[in-house]
Amino acid sequence: MELKEFYHQFHVWLVTNGPRYLFGIILFLFGLWAIAFIKSRLTRRMSKREIHSSLQPFFLSLSITALYAVLIITVFNIIGFQLTFISTVIGALGVAAGLALSGTLQNFAGGVLILLLKPFDIDDHIIAQGQDGRVQGIQLFYTEILTADNKTVIIPNGKLFNEVITNIGRQGKRRLDVDFKLNFGVDIDQVKGILEKSIKGVPNVLGEPATKVGVLLLESDGMRFTVRVWVDPAHFLATKMVLQEKIVNDIKAAGIKFPGMA
Repeated sequence: MELKEFYHQFHVWLVTNGPRYLFGIILFLFGLWAIAFIKSRLTRRMSKREIHSSLQPFFLSLSITALYAVLIITVFNIIGFQLTFISTVIGALGVAAGLALSGTLQNFAGGVLILLLKPFDIDDHIIAQGQDGRVQGIQLFYTEILTADNKTVIIPNGKLFNEVITNIGRQGKRRLDVDFKLNFGVDIDQVKGILEKSIKGVPNVLGEPATKVGVLLLESDGMRFTVRVWVDPAHFLATKMVLQEKIVNDIKAAGIKFPGMA
């Protein structure tokens, strides 16, 4: 009698719940196939759009994980399995993890935005966070900069993206300014002629845009002259040193004294 009752109850359960479980299993198998198909399409699409190699695994993993989560939750709901408690636990763990890793997540978000928006790229010369140097590497959490004195500086991407970034190398040219003061008694045209001659003797000065020389400011104790030339960003410091030395030597050779000279 008990066996008959068991079979009867099992038959009732199978008739009542069997279709839901069968549909859930079919949907689960179809979902696995669909996710595999979407994964292959996403991989090809990201390669065609030239998404940065550091971002491709992240976006792919995030998308596929989200699809698996949606699939599992949908199947469980279909077969009648309640996820209220599990959802509450997962939500609480998510909040705790977010609070504990807020700084790390900020750096991660900054890295994603830098790689997507590209305010600078590898080998660009930038000034940011008080650092001046060439970008050596862009990771998801930090950026490496090589300074002129051969120091590798690691800057967290969260701070880097939220502050002002000066990209010196993007335009391909950088203006070099040299300012100095002379007494009012000097001949302005003579000084300008000396400066124009000095510029011609300095390597790595670009022909375009045109160079400019002249009086920048009139001060109480003299005139401030300026020399403005354009150079390749990679040669900026070396050209500046050569140009300054050439200007000083040529002006002294012409018998013109700088303020303070005996």
